[in-house]
Amino acid sequence: MEQPGERYAAPESLRLVQDLVNTVDLEGGTEELDTPSALTAWVRGRGIAVGPRGFDRAGLHDVLVLREALRDVCSAHAGADVPPGALAALDGLLAAAPLRLAVDPAGGATVVPVPASGGVAALTAEVAAVIAAAAAEGTWPRLKACAADTCRWVYYDRSPAGRGRWCSMAICGSRAKMRAYRGRK
Repeated sequence: MEQPGERYAAPESLRLVQDLVNTVDLEGGTEELDTPSALTAWVRGRGIAVGPRGFDRAGLHDVLVLREALRDVCSAHAGADVPPGALAALDGLLAAAPLRLAVDPAGGATVVPVPASGGVAALTAEVAAVIAAAAAEGTWPRLKACAADTCRWVYYDRSPAGRGRWCSMAICGSRAKMRAYRGRK
């Protein structure tokens, strides 16, 4: 997926979450997941089980709730507070995600999705496994949502100090600095 301002995409290990959250362009008004069939194709394209009938309207609604709750969590990585409703919704979806702990022959352990029949639970389990691995690696806090209210694009902060606030300094960062400058005049 193309990133704004020529930013690099998140590491492959976080790409599922970044791509899911960025299925809507808030500024441009485009929505990739506008129908259950579009969601079914998107999930299938990532090799995740969708079940025999794909997604229905209720499943689409739940995935959009998941997406926006993840966006709110990524905003917290840039210093914003996560709305309590978003945390509650995310917690409910994650509670239904079938996961297990897998131990490898070398003694390493990872959280992996339990093979499921598909749908929202399968997608949420994949997302949860990605987040758990990224949290263990220390990369999860660097997946952030742009601080610009009109944008909120999720990007991976590769700055040395990890204090990036905008998806692109050339776009949203420049606009914010210009507004602040005009506000001081």
